[in-house]
Amino acid sequence: MGDESLDTLIDGKLRVYQNRRGYRFSLDALLLAHFVTIRPHERIVDLGAGNGTIALLLSHLHPTASLTALEVQHGMAERAMRSVALNGLADRVTVVRGDLRAARSLWAPSSFTAVVSNPPFRKPGSGRINPQREKQIARHEIKGGLADFVAAAAYLLRTKGRLALIYCAERAVELLAMLRAAGLEPKRLRWVHSFAGDEALLLLVEAVKGGRAGVAVAPPLVIYRAAKEYSAEVAAIVGGIARPGGGATLPGTVANDRQ
Repeated sequence: MGDESLDTLIDGKLRVYQNRRGYRFSLDALLLAHFVTIRPHERIVDLGAGNGTIALLLSHLHPTASLTALEVQHGMAERAMRSVALNGLADRVTVVRGDLRAARSLWAPSSFTAVVSNPPFRKPGSGRINPQREKQIARHEIKGGLADFVAAAAYLLRTKGRLALIYCAERAVELLAMLRAAGLEPKRLRWVHSFAGDEALLLLVEAVKGGRAGVAVAPPLVIYRAAKEYSAEVAAIVGGIARPGGGATLPGTVANDRQ
């Protein structure tokens, strides 16, 4: 289709359809996919899956996992379905068009062992509202706020199941307090910086449902060592040679489609 592009991930091992003028994946997706803890044969759901990028990445990084991608926007859900089929992953990745605020009508409680999400960073009315509808919904809390994502995860996770998020650093206190209030205990944190010495821009968080108090804070993740030159760690992630848990060059900067 003329208004779409077919882009690659993991050095061409995966292909994903995207709207040329709509929301497009950023580095956030790769960072989250490599951060989350996934064990063999787990059942995972991505809340707000967009074009399905994170589900595709996790299917590649964890070949025994079963993935579900939940997306409310029709166009992105449809593209995610076609990307899944194009990559030959229909037996392991399911795309569901639906609203995470209605998670109780979609699945029984405790249906998943892991939840991942790259939720919108901006509250309604804050910052510039992009005129493109896909970008509006991806960036701003129009079809669900942070509390909705956390509530859905708490409902869908089994006890001791894990939620992994990537979120803006400036709302970190709000996020961590909300997770604990929902019974999702933060257990792993990693701050993400554009350059060494910069303030943190993003935060990677993994929380455990019903987990005990106590958190491990990993060393900072620095994206660039020089202008337009990735750090060794990020270059390995983008190139598909980094171990999960620890490619095409992606456009822009960290969270490039979130600014």
